[in-house]
Amino acid sequence: MRKYKLTAVLIALLLIVVGCSKKDDAKVESNAGAEVLKLNVAASPSPHAVILESIVDDLAAEGIELTITEFTDYVMPNTVVSQGEIEANYFQHGPYLDDFNDKNDTDLVSVGTVHIEPIAAYSNVLKNIDELSDGAAIAIPNDPTNGARALLLLDANGIIKLEDNTNPVASVKEIIENPKNLEIVEAEAAQLPALLPDVELAVINGNYAIGAGLNPVEDSLLIEGEDSFYTNIIAVKPENAEDPRIKKLIEVIQSDSVKDFIAEEFKGAVIPAF
Repeated sequence: MRKYKLTAVLIALLLIVVGCSKKDDAKVESNAGAEVLKLNVAASPSPHAVILESIVDDLAAEGIELTITEFTDYVMPNTVVSQGEIEANYFQHGPYLDDFNDKNDTDLVSVGTVHIEPIAAYSNVLKNIDELSDGAAIAIPNDPTNGARALLLLDANGIIKLEDNTNPVASVKEIIENPKNLEIVEAEAAQLPALLPDVELAVINGNYAIGAGLNPVEDSLLIEGEDSFYTNIIAVKPENAEDPRIKKLIEVIQSDSVKDFIAEEFKGAVIPAF
């Protein structure tokens, strides 16, 4: 009789263990089956990809797996988004996007601002901008909006005078005064750091300056003011503007923690714009 009672107890315990095991397996299965939303963002290596890396865990906590695809040029990030290969990009300012849409018959839209990278002028030979020689060569970006941005910086510092110093797409043809007879050399933005040894001055976009180990605040002779309207943005196709993944991306990247990260990481070379 005692033997039967002992057997019954053992069977009961075994059933409890099996039951718990099944329940635990169900929980794991449920967790494993939880939907994870994937989001791919095209970005310049720095500061854009660096800033995105800082929010990977925050987005993961919201159920979004962020992939960052890096590009070193200013064309492919818009191309892959407009073609639907990648959901969003983060590398450009508003005026550049407007110009790109106009020239390429695309309709990408901004869904949020993130930061300003002050464009700045650097030199390997000058210690002060007053030392700029007559006939000196100055390199600037060759795309319309960033070239204009460089010209506006030179205008603001009295080096040249433009016909309209509020024109976001001003060109070298609109220089009406050039007292030092400067030679304006237009080159692809990404190549400007490499041109520094060949010119007296180069006006370089913030991301390419940072990538070359230059800090706009510490190393430049001229720097754009904080009132710049060249704010870097997140851009998407219009139909993706209301996508919950995009909305969550904007919410997280415009947080106080990201603002603090930008200030600590870039020491003024990147300025939060939210």
